[in-house]
Amino acid sequence: FLFSATIRENIAYGRLDATDAEVTAAAKAARIHDFIVSLPDGYNSLVGERGVGLSGGQKQRLAIARALLLDPAILILDDSLSSVDTETEYLIQQALEVLMQNRTSFIIAQRLSTVKNADQIIILENGHIVEQGDHDSLLAAGGIYREIYEMQFRKQEESTQVSLESLKAKGGGN
Repeated sequence: FLFSATIRENIAYGRLDATDAEVTAAAKAARIHDFIVSLPDGYNSLVGERGVGLSGGQKQRLAIARALLLDPAILILDDSLSSVDTETEYLIQQALEVLMQNRTSFIIAQRLSTVKNADQIIILENGHIVEQGDHDSLLAAGGIYREIYEMQFRKQEESTQVSLESLKAKGGGN
């Protein structure tokens, strides 16, 4: 959640004693610093209530910067990659890797790319645990996780193929 305040105040929410250097370090780790400094007022730029005027990925990376600054022992993320494009997904995943280091994290996700590096993945169906394990063991089991993985991977592969075909049609690529 973002508040009607400056970007700096939004990142430092909950840690009002944070130095500018700490806020900047958190923003860099969350892969949002470059965007912030491109704004006319940088870290002093005003953000509307709930992040009006920012993209979904920018809002998420600001929230990740705040979480990095707070440094919680336990982290809960709910569908942190919903409704973002591929480039933003990559930036958010990089930020999440930093954020989840050395802490217990619970991740609720639709995209398996978010959880594939987790120590334990739990698959729920109708409120019941139907599969549990790490990425490799769940793929090997051939259950729901594998079905979802193959479906998501196939979509990604088809998207890449379409992009390559359009590039070739424009005279690029070989």
